[in-house]
Amino acid sequence: MESLANLESFVRSAELGSFSAAARRLGLTPAGVSRNVAALESNLQLRLFHRSTRSLKLTEAGERFLTSIRNHLENLQGAIAEVSKTDGQPAGILKVSMGPTFGMGYILPMLPEFRQRYPLIRPEWTFENRQVDLIAEGYDAAIGGGFELAQGVVARTLAPAHLIAVASPTYLEGRPRVAAPSDLAETDGIVMRSLRTGRVTQRQMRNAAGEEHAVSLKETIVVNDPAAMRAAAILGLGVTLLAKPDALPHLESGELVRLLPSWWVDAGPISIYYASKTLLPAKTRVFIDFVVEWFQRERYPERFAGSLG
Repeated sequence: MESLANLESFVRSAELGSFSAAARRLGLTPAGVSRNVAALESNLQLRLFHRSTRSLKLTEAGERFLTSIRNHLENLQGAIAEVSKTDGQPAGILKVSMGPTFGMGYILPMLPEFRQRYPLIRPEWTFENRQVDLIAEGYDAAIGGGFELAQGVVARTLAPAHLIAVASPTYLEGRPRVAAPSDLAETDGIVMRSLRTGRVTQRQMRNAAGEEHAVSLKETIVVNDPAAMRAAAILGLGVTLLAKPDALPHLESGELVRLLPSWWVDAGPISIYYASKTLLPAKTRVFIDFVVEWFQRERYPERFAGSLG
């Protein structure tokens, strides 16, 4: 029977397109991965890759073999993780990616209870404003909004991602009242340029009656991070569109004021993303369930909805 190490080396090399990338993913050396794949080819008496100094491409036989074993390998890995739990408890490193502002404000506070419930799981969390490649980078899960679903990744909705218009009381003092979405064009806009596209995203506001209105904020101040937008608004530099979770603490403290309380931007859902596997590792499964439970207990779906004031 073929060794699990050889099969893992083959699948990760095929997914990532190089022995070096597969080695980083598996914690091996590139030479070790290459030897494992060569041993697999020798045992199967098949050439699985076309190799060159610059590229690694599957042969036709390699493509067929990858299709045949990929899901079975993931199921086997999940089964091994399931039976290897210490004293029946989920265990292992839990690698999760999330945005800094949202993660520190709403996900990190759940960690004490999660750690108390699952002491053998070791969190390894990355706070970053980018969409990670769950499979290629070895993440167990990611939390955020607006992710493009890659092959083999699924999403479970947690709450709405609604943006609302906000400004500081200092900025609003003595200025004309903003009564309609069209009035936002007359204010000093604080906007964000996407790192991925290089463009300022245009937004569409809506209300409970189903009306929609395009929003065109002046590009008075342009930044590349939501936290910077919020900080600039608190400083009284203008009006911005913030995700309601990012704005909530500052609305409650009075540092920010919501404009147009009947209008919001629907930016899609906040979701937890994870690899689609028939049998998830126990550490990942209990984390997903805990996050869903936490969001319901804290009433985040209602609190994050821009339609609810």
